Amino acid sequence: MENLTLGPIAYHWSRDERRDFYARIADEAPVDEVYLGEVICSKRAPFHEADLPATIERLERAGKTVIVSSLAEVMLARERKATADLAGMDSPEVEINNAAGLFARERRPHRVGPFLNAYNEATIAWMAGQGATHVTLPVELPREAVAVAARAARDLGLGVEMQVFGRAPLAVSARCYHARAHGRTKDNCQFVCENDPDGMPLSTRDDHPILRVNGIQTLSESYVDLLPETEAIKTMGVSHLRLMPQAVDMVEVAWAFRDVLDGACAVGEADARLRALCGETSLSNGFYFGAAGYRRIEGTARAST
Repeated sequence: MENLTLGPIAYHWSRDERRDFYARIADEAPVDEVYLGEVICSKRAPFHEADLPATIERLERAGKTVIVSSLAEVMLARERKATADLAGMDSPEVEINNAAGLFARERRPHRVGPFLNAYNEATIAWMAGQGATHVTLPVELPREAVAVAARAARDLGLGVEMQVFGRAPLAVSARCYHARAHGRTKDNCQFVCENDPDGMPLSTRDDHPILRVNGIQTLSESYVDLLPETEAIKTMGVSHLRLMPQAVDMVEVAWAFRDVLDGACAVGEADARLRALCGETSLSNGFYFGAAGYRRIEGTARAST
């Protein structure tokens, strides 16, 4: 059975929202593995890190495997210390998202997250030599490159993960555009990002939605949706399918994917359920088909792309 995973929450959700979210995931979501931890902004971590042990215990009691993810960007002394502390953990498993984490881990077993670019066979082989047991492929890879990278990783005995739902993580910056957009500095942001639980919309000059801003992170406006491609992705050798938490009913999102993986629901029916859950947010699969990331390749056009 294919492993369905839930990535770490990228946004600044309140402590109560996180607690309730993971309680539902533990009790109701058909996911096999759950990634926890603050990946985007170290200033957010104190709001929820005290709940981490209880969250891990509840998820593991529900039969989920828990992995703790590191920061994607390490610049300050406190971020170096937090990364070193996480890299020193023996349990649960650790996902490394930054070169500083690789250095601190000292070649002990770890997973490689999506912010370390596993774009090709040589890089994946190097990562395996550094202790990687599992790699998450960049969301921008077209399907031909996914097949090559997945084969190389599996030949080395690595798990292979790929994001199949949620906003595409496009970039992180040293500056916080979220704060700047509200006339604040990064050091005095007053956590304005908490007002945008699904990211702050960014539009073109002619008011066309194009991106989302999440603190120092830039994301796609659309949700990546590769539910119709799950069978092909499995055939390529991808062993783990990642859902990224969004401000939608993630339990039902997980069930849409699980029903397809288990053959309990037709792909078209499950994808219609997913579209309904996502409301006005558009769905995209352009990167997978080698097109502009925001595009949606439909039906017969998919086969000839």
